[in-house]
Amino acid sequence: MQHTTLIVPGFHGSGPAHWQSWMEAQLPDAQRVTGIDWEQPVLAHWAQAVRDGIDRAPGPVWLVAHSFGCLAAVLAAGSRRERVAGLMLVAPADPERFTPQGLRDAKTLPELPSLARWIPRSPLGAPSLVVASTNDPWVRLSSAAYWAQCWGSQLENIGAAGHINVDSGHGPWPHGLALFKALQAAQGDIPLGTITCRSRCCDSLPVLHETA
Repeated sequence: MQHTTLIVPGFHGSGPAHWQSWMEAQLPDAQRVTGIDWEQPVLAHWAQAVRDGIDRAPGPVWLVAHSFGCLAAVLAAGSRRERVAGLMLVAPADPERFTPQGLRDAKTLPELPSLARWIPRSPLGAPSLVVASTNDPWVRLSSAAYWAQCWGSQLENIGAAGHINVDSGHGPWPHGLALFKALQAAQGDIPLGTITCRSRCCDSLPVLHETA
């Protein structure tokens, strides 16, 4: 069966030096989601673009997302469970930092609700891995762990790795690629949409650690 790996960058996108661009070049089945304005983090628009990418794919889709892209990927996956083979969610942005209109600004329309109420709090129905850092400026480790538990995801704490982007030294990222391949291998031939957070698929992933 033909699979597609859909790369979903975060706010401001992922440039040529970013690990997502590097990983995209390493994976023959990879393509980047299109139809997103990377400077306008509007969740509804981003999630629809991810859904469109899933719908265009010829077979099951693996989502590899970063930062705000993780929120869009999770929301899209919830309505495409039969098409999503698994998700690797790296440095998911804290939904409290955003509103439905974009980046949250306490000085401008502070009464606007955060995105948290729209983010799923139930298992995603596919193998998933949240990769997080102890000093990420966009999300506390405790928040990343909370969302990982909600989504039924394995949490991989890679230590003081910042936002796991170019600024924190994550251009070519062999460790990230190894994590993704382990996630794919763990999925095996289990039918899509039947895997929960406590499945042996998730438990069998190796616990790997990296020093930033």
